Amino acid sequence: MIVAITGIILILFVIGHLLGNLQIFIGPDWINAYSRHLHDLGPLLWLIRLFLLATVIVHIYVTIQLAIENRRARPERYIDRQYVKATFASRHMVMSGLIVLAFIIYHLAHFTVRVTDRRFGLLKPDPLERYDVYSMMVYGFQNYYVSSFYVLGLFLLALHLSHGSSSFFQSLGLNDRKLTPRLAVGGRIFAWLLFVGYTSIPVAILLGLIKPAQQL
Repeated sequence: MIVAITGIILILFVIGHLLGNLQIFIGPDWINAYSRHLHDLGPLLWLIRLFLLATVIVHIYVTIQLAIENRRARPERYIDRQYVKATFASRHMVMSGLIVLAFIIYHLAHFTVRVTDRRFGLLKPDPLERYDVYSMMVYGFQNYYVSSFYVLGLFLLALHLSHGSSSFFQSLGLNDRKLTPRLAVGGRIFAWLLFVGYTSIPVAILLGLIKPAQQL
């Protein structure tokens, strides 16, 4: 239940974060204003960040504990293992979760702390004296290696969510024989829609569809 509840919280954040980032397609004013609104929250923003970080840590810790308990319950491996219902995503939840954690850490260093690209410090404020998040994202994703890493991280996140977004219903006891298969399909569709939404940003930038608002 702890894994399920923390998973729901993180899924809601992923949805909200995507909706904020997609504003880059509307224009600089929209996403720069969105960023300013977040920073205007002041100490509350840091409380939210700390809460999300704690949620991630608890989610991963309890997931690993469950994996260890499952291993101890059957210390001997199957001689002939045949998977009937277990998907690749469900069998590798711990591994994909840890890699996603590494991706999150890099993402924070890249766009939140801004220590991975010195060009970000050269950006001038926009006409309304807001930090030019629009140009920062464009310059950040113009790097093929960075964009490739993001796509890989998002692929693993989608793989993780394709199982997790439906399995938490089972953990909370909110399923039955008819509902479970539908939730599984819905979870996969939801996860890959998120993947398309997030990856559309670096792909559009690499294709030159989105250009920086200021030149460096």
